[in-house]
Amino acid sequence: MEYSFFEQRTDLSQLNNAIATIREAVGKVIVGQEQMVELMIAGILADGHILIEGVPGVAKTLSAKLMAKLIDAGFSRIQFTPDLMPSDVLGTSVFNPKEASFQFKAGPLFSNIVLIDEINRAPAKTQSALFEVMEERQVTVDGTTYTMNTPFMVLATQNPIDQEGTYRLPEAQLDRFLFKIEVGYPTLEEEVIILSNQHQADNRNLLNEVEKVLSATDIAQYRETIRKIVVDQKLLEFIARIVFETRNNPSLFLGASPRASLAIVKASKAFAAMRGRDFITPEDIIEVAPHVLRHRIILTPEKEMEGLTADELIDRIIKSLEVPR
Repeated sequence: MEYSFFEQRTDLSQLNNAIATIREAVGKVIVGQEQMVELMIAGILADGHILIEGVPGVAKTLSAKLMAKLIDAGFSRIQFTPDLMPSDVLGTSVFNPKEASFQFKAGPLFSNIVLIDEINRAPAKTQSALFEVMEERQVTVDGTTYTMNTPFMVLATQNPIDQEGTYRLPEAQLDRFLFKIEVGYPTLEEEVIILSNQHQADNRNLLNEVEKVLSATDIAQYRETIRKIVVDQKLLEFIARIVFETRNNPSLFLGASPRASLAIVKASKAFAAMRGRDFITPEDIIEVAPHVLRHRIILTPEKEMEGLTADELIDRIIKSLEVPR
């Protein structure tokens, strides 16, 4: 497939300047973890929720708090625990004796950027309280529906190692996350820089020095720009083929849903815009596919025992397909 898009049909200069400013601000606080930062920016632009998985101490929560700091919008943090109830997250109706009526007191979920720490530590009852708000951006309590303010984004973290006192996230909830970002350890060189920066920080809280970069209006404008990114019909077919193959693979117990196909399109558009293009390429699709699909598929027990990972299988599926050009 020949690309003839030599002239930009969409002006991306303002968006790219904002992204450059975000990267610069993040680099002052976070060392390395470029892929995580890229995916978090893409998630904001694509209006998606993000699940960040990694061992303790690799800056998962710090990165989420930093992203919230860069946006001029509301921020709340919820620490999920086994005794957390849905009303602790959503809010509850409180009786007002003066007016002799019940009034709704909103919970911490009513914000713009919501950081949920250790999301897999709450039981299924509390997890299910997130289903409606993550998909429809609204909450229904006692028969009354409350619409969330825009932007609304859930940034959740979880630890893949410590499974004591945790609950497996329902598949329906995992499917609502645009990305699952797997965060690894820093390199030796990066860790030396981390130590040097902390040693020289003189007890300064670098997070408090971060300035706002994006407003709610900016995000709405950039999301509208993302929607205008051009997607060739052959690339839509390529995305559909990738997802379709997950449903017919003998190594998989569960394949990806059509929501995964839509997520790949949205994420690919965000990545194209971040690369300064107003059209997506097969490379954008191949880059985002593992992050969109890894939490949406389930390997068969036999393949899990063999040590096959979701990322390896996704890579095999993509390599088995003809890439449109």
